[in-house]
Amino acid sequence: MEKLLEKLSSYNILNNLIPGAAFIWLSELSGVLLLSSSSIVEKLFIYYFCGMIVSRVGSLVIEKICLKIKLISYASKKDYLDATKKDKLIEVLLETSNLYRTCTGMILTIGISKLYMIVTQRFEFSHELTVWIVIIVLFFLFVSAFCKQTKHILSRIEATKGDKKE
Repeated sequence: MEKLLEKLSSYNILNNLIPGAAFIWLSELSGVLLLSSSSIVEKLFIYYFCGMIVSRVGSLVIEKICLKIKLISYASKKDYLDATKKDKLIEVLLETSNLYRTCTGMILTIGISKLYMIVTQRFEFSHELTVWIVIIVLFFLFVSAFCKQTKHILSRIEATKGDKKE
């Protein structure tokens, strides 16, 4: 267990584990769900997975909305990579920014979950239908996250091509 925790980066702790634990705590407070696990390992896994979900909601939904309505803008990858070579604090600031985005995604996810819970009770959705909806939503969420991550990797590779000395 100790070795597993050592392998978690600060990014994973800040953007997955802590928001996941907060998500579970707030979900239990709002009556959206109840975590029945007593094992610390099981809880950590659940916190981490829920954190991944709310982090992706932040990345794929919140970030896109903020870009669309021009609340935020980004520097080019090349400018970002050049700047982080000169100023290491930029990476820390980005990690903190991502945490805020994840927390916003967490709040949105709890709100949508609470709304869904109200609708399912009102219209008496079956448990099986709810399970399928969750599976489908998570499938598209993680496929979208995979595609975004792959594009991000490719853009970083492209940005470093100008650094080659011929």
